[in-house]
Amino acid sequence: MRADARRNAEKIVAAAGALVAEHGADASLEEVARRAGVGSATLHRHFPSRQALLEAVFKDRVQSLCAKADELLAAPDPGQALSTWLHAVGAHAVANRGLGASLMRDGDPALGETCHDMITTAGDALLTRARAADAVRAGITITQLLKLVGAIALATERESDGPAEADVLLSIALDGVRAH
Repeated sequence: MRADARRNAEKIVAAAGALVAEHGADASLEEVARRAGVGSATLHRHFPSRQALLEAVFKDRVQSLCAKADELLAAPDPGQALSTWLHAVGAHAVANRGLGASLMRDGDPALGETCHDMITTAGDALLTRARAADAVRAGITITQLLKLVGAIALATERESDGPAEADVLLSIALDGVRAH
């Protein structure tokens, strides 16, 4: 892909991500193009369907979360690194505002499995490190933690202060995860 075409695709994905966070998965494609500073034809050339664009937004967010997990593997406090990442996952989940449900309903099942595997692997590396430092209770799995984060995000995604409320609830829940 040419550099200018790649930049346009990145701008479109960024604009779509912002609009999904504001208005949900049904955000206007015309508004996405306008915010990205491209024409409708350019948007459709890169993403021939709403589904393709939503999948790109979701995959971009998952890749960002995995990159953050990789960075946090070098953090001096493994427990805090896990907590920081789980808060980022929570913010990601709240910002999705129906994106995951839309993709599960209409999307490529392989994308969901791939993204789930990426997130689970990234989180498990942080959890393993936190467990080795005795920073989390024994027996807790990354799947349990991700379900907890997802449930909190689901409970708060429609609230006007959803991201802040999710952050507070996750902090309360993570207090119960720490080793005592």
